Amino acid sequence: MTAEWYVLIEEDTRITERPEGVELRLHRWMLVGTHHIGRDEAEAAAAAEDAALHYIPGVLARHMQPGDEPARHAFLTQDGAWVVLVRHRHRNCHIRVTTARLMHSREGKEAPPKSLKEKFRSAMEGPPPPAKPWTWPPAGRPEQD
Repeated sequence: MTAEWYVLIEEDTRITERPEGVELRLHRWMLVGTHHIGRDEAEAAAAAEDAALHYIPGVLARHMQPGDEPARHAFLTQDGAWVVLVRHRHRNCHIRVTTARLMHSREGKEAPPKSLKEKFRSAMEGPPPPAKPWTWPPAGRPEQD
């Protein structure tokens, strides 16, 4: 386990879909920044506050001119996260800034490429069965009541 602190910045991205002539505005949070701070939790909290007060979402940054400063309303939630409404001209953006401690990290690995024989076999037999979905408790562990 590590004791490394990060500041995470999420933006509320919106896409507009028009199925069957009806306009739907779909919102979702997307992680746009992970900033390594170090081992000090207080420093991470200070960095999160600074990000909440100064970070400009990409949607607004593309349309800003030198000297523009967007309106900003920053709210600190009880759990320590910042929720910020940023406005510039006719555009509104929401961002969420949080501190997080890295608890686990693992590099990904890829399976070796299939041989020609394995490719032919999988073409004849079809795709392998899908991986089992995650469940709790893991197999082999008794449930606790």
